[in-house]
Amino acid sequence: MVPGAAHPALLALLALLGALLPGPGGAQTSVQPQKAITSRGASIMVNCSTSCDQHTMLGLETQLAKREVDHGKNWKIFELSDVQKDSFPICYSSCLGNQSSALMNLTVYWFPERVELAPLPLWQPVGENLTLRCMVSSGAPRDHLTVVLLREEEELGRQPVGDGEPTEVTVTVLASRDDHGANFSCRTELDLRSQGLGLFQNSSAPRKLRTFVLPTTDPHLATYPVLEVGTQCLVSCTLYGLFPVSEAEVHLALGGRRLQTTITYNEYSLLAKALVEGKVEEEGVQYLTCAVNLGGQSRRSWENVTIYSFPAPNLTLSQPEVSEWTTVNVECEAQVGAVVMLNGAPARPPGPRAQLQLNASAEDNGRSFFCSAALAVAEQVVHKNQTRELRVLYGPRLNERDCLGNWTWQEGSQQTLRCQAWGNPTPKLNCSRKEDGALLPIGDLRPVKREVAGTYQCRATSTRGEVTREVVINVIYHQNNMAIVIPVASVIILGTMAAAVYIYNCQRKIQKYELQKTRKAQEEAAMKLTTPATPP
Repeated sequence: MVPGAAHPALLALLALLGALLPGPGGAQTSVQPQKAITSRGASIMVNCSTSCDQHTMLGLETQLAKREVDHGKNWKIFELSDVQKDSFPICYSSCLGNQSSALMNLTVYWFPERVELAPLPLWQPVGENLTLRCMVSSGAPRDHLTVVLLREEEELGRQPVGDGEPTEVTVTVLASRDDHGANFSCRTELDLRSQGLGLFQNSSAPRKLRTFVLPTTDPHLATYPVLEVGTQCLVSCTLYGLFPVSEAEVHLALGGRRLQTTITYNEYSLLAKALVEGKVEEEGVQYLTCAVNLGGQSRRSWENVTIYSFPAPNLTLSQPEVSEWTTVNVECEAQVGAVVMLNGAPARPPGPRAQLQLNASAEDNGRSFFCSAALAVAEQVVHKNQTRELRVLYGPRLNERDCLGNWTWQEGSQQTLRCQAWGNPTPKLNCSRKEDGALLPIGDLRPVKREVAGTYQCRATSTRGEVTREVVINVIYHQNNMAIVIPVASVIILGTMAAAVYIYNCQRKIQKYELQKTRKAQEEAAMKLTTPATPP
C-alpha cells in the first residue's frame, strides 16, 4: 500500500453504504470514471452526479488537490491535479436530508527510478555459481512490475517486484568460458496493456563479466641448480590449462630481483623465459621463483639456485720458451676446496696444487700442458681448465723421412720435390746443384726435364745453426729405343764397370803369379830327383 493513501477497505465500505442508502425516491450518487489510471503528477477530470432532482448538496471528498471546473443542476466536474499516489476519491450527495456516495478507484503509475545490476565479481571462476542481483527502487503499480535478468539478449530469468523499497531480484547461473567478456544487465517491465496503455521497459547499465580457469597444479620451473658469477643461464616457467591465457601475468624473480621476462602465449598455456646473471653480491643460495597470477589467484613454484665464484686454475711454466735440454717446471694451482689434475704430472693425493718437471727436448716444442680444476657446488661438480704451450728452441734438422736422398723421375712427368727441414726457429732451406750451383725448386709441381738431373746439396740454416744433406735426382728418358739414366746413374754404372775390370785384371795377375810360382817349385823338385849323388 502506498503510504498516505486512505484505507481502501474503509473507503469501499463507505461507498457501498452510500449506494445501499438511496435518497428519497431512490436517488443515487454516481462517479465517472469509476476506475482510472494516470501517470504520477498528471491531472484527471472526475464527474460527480446524482439522480435527485431536488435541490441537493453535491461534492467530491479526496486528499488530492481539486478544483471545480464545471457544474449543472445535479452534476459537477472536478479537476484533480498533481496526482502522486493511488487514491479513492468519493462523490457524495445529500437529497432532502438523505446522503449517498460513489467511490472512484484512481491508480497512479510511474517508472522505477533506479534499475541497477549489482557489480559483478572482478573475476568469476568457470564452473562456479554466479548470482546476479538487480536493485529496483520505486515504480508502480507493483503488481504490474516485473524484473528480467539478461545475458546479452538472452533471458536468464524473470521475477515480479515485491513491495519492499528498494527491492532486490536475484537469479543464479553457472559461469562458463563462453561468459567471458559477455554483458549482463537487468530490465524492468511495467505492463499496463490491460489498462489500455503499453509495455514500459527500463534497463540497467550493462556489466561485463570476466571468467577464468586457473589449474590447481603449480608451474613447471626449469633452471640450472648452480650459476657462476658473471655468467648467464636461461630459465623457463610453463603452466598449462589457463583461460583466458592472455590475461595471465607471470613474475620471475631471483631472490628479491625481478627478472626481465619474455612470455609466449599458446591456446591454453604459457611459456615465460628470462636470462639470469650471477652477481657477486648474490653469491650463495638464492630462491628462483615463478608466480602465475590470474583471476586474483596465484600459482607459484620455486627452486634453489647456488651462485658461486670459481676462477680458472693458475697454470705456470718456469720458462715458456727455453733452449733444448733446459729444465722446465710446470705448476697448476686452484682455489681452496678445488681438486686439480695436470697432464703428465706424477700421481699424488687430490688437492688444489699439482706440478711436474721435465728436461725440454725438440719433441716438446709446441707441447700443450692441460690443467683441469674441479669444485663441488650444491651437489654438482663444476670444472675449469687452463692450457699453456711450451716453446723449445733447437737447431735445424734434415732426416731421411722428410727429405729423401735419392729421387728417380720419368722425363716429362709432373713431380714435386719434397724436402722438409725442422727446427725452432723455422730454418731456411735451399738446395743447389754441386756442379754449377743451380737451385732446385722445393714443393712446386713441375714437369721433369733431363737438365734437372744431378747431385744437390740441401742446406737448412737458422740462428741456431745449420745442417746439410745430399739429394740425388735421376731422370729417365728414351733415346734410339734405349732407356738412358743421366747423369748420375751413368757415372755410377761406368764407375762400377771400371772397378769390376780393375778387380778382374788384378785377380788374373794374382792367379798368373801363383801359377808361375807353382811351376817353378815343381821344376826345382824335378831337378833334385835327376841329379846324381856326390860321393863322400
